Amino acid sequence: MCDENPKEVGVTSSSDKLEDENRPAFGNRFLTNQDDVFSHNAWDNVEWDEEQEQHALQAVQKNSTVKMSDEDKAKFKGDADKFWDCFYGVHQNRFFKDRHWLFTEFAELAPNKDIQESRSIFELGCGVGNTILPILKYSTEPNLKVYGCDFSAKAIDIFRNHPEFDEKRCEIFVMDATLENWEVPFEPESQDIIVLIFVLSAIEPGKMKHVAENCYKYLKPGGLVLFRDYGRYDLAQLRFKSGKCLEDNFYVRGDGTMVYFFTQEEVRNLFTGVGFKEEQNVIDRRLQVNRGRMLKMYRVWIQTKYRKPNV
Repeated sequence: MCDENPKEVGVTSSSDKLEDENRPAFGNRFLTNQDDVFSHNAWDNVEWDEEQEQHALQAVQKNSTVKMSDEDKAKFKGDADKFWDCFYGVHQNRFFKDRHWLFTEFAELAPNKDIQESRSIFELGCGVGNTILPILKYSTEPNLKVYGCDFSAKAIDIFRNHPEFDEKRCEIFVMDATLENWEVPFEPESQDIIVLIFVLSAIEPGKMKHVAENCYKYLKPGGLVLFRDYGRYDLAQLRFKSGKCLEDNFYVRGDGTMVYFFTQEEVRNLFTGVGFKEEQNVIDRRLQVNRGRMLKMYRVWIQTKYRKPNV
């Protein structure tokens, strides 16, 4: 299971996910003159023309025409936790970096010395702590409690042994978020914020609604879901070779982990469909360049905020 080469030509790996998570905040640098494209490593909010949209559509049609066999689908879906354990077993915590953009994009998570009341944050798919550890490190809130869960027991073990993990303020555990009944150490309507950063894309599309319903269940009235994940036609999607597609826009990476690519409307329907009110739904189109090789790489992410209505 761990023998597949994640750097196989034309196939993305979970390492790409880590690179995406550690990107800078968007919205700071704009390309107004095409002659300047290779003067910086990245450009924000880049508009696509019709030709580029058509090229992306054709690439996806090509790599998704042939779907995996039912046998392979069952293997990758049924052993998803094993593939993630394998990934974390190989990489350990060598890839850990603070998500420096986190507090800029999601100010609700940023340090705030004026908050004195009790507050609780829960992250689904916490991995080895790329979101939670910065919160613990910089927060000055006296009554903040942070929870985190992950599908991978290996990830939780690595996280728990990190020198900056604080068991007095943080509780982490292994959980399959697609299960009907979540086994969590807190009550329904107890969380102020639930964080979903590059995690829902790893879940089968048919099970995503159930995750959204449970987020609604465990958030306080007025609580907030913070979401960031892959957008349709992201470079990672276009790179897939034929035969790696499980179902439309849902693929298996070279290391066996799965990934889905969203549209804004899909995310909107998912969360508003279970009762949330939309506060933000933006698409981040980012142009990354390799100045040495003179390559252009177009990335697409979706960032949203959904609030549970007050009773």
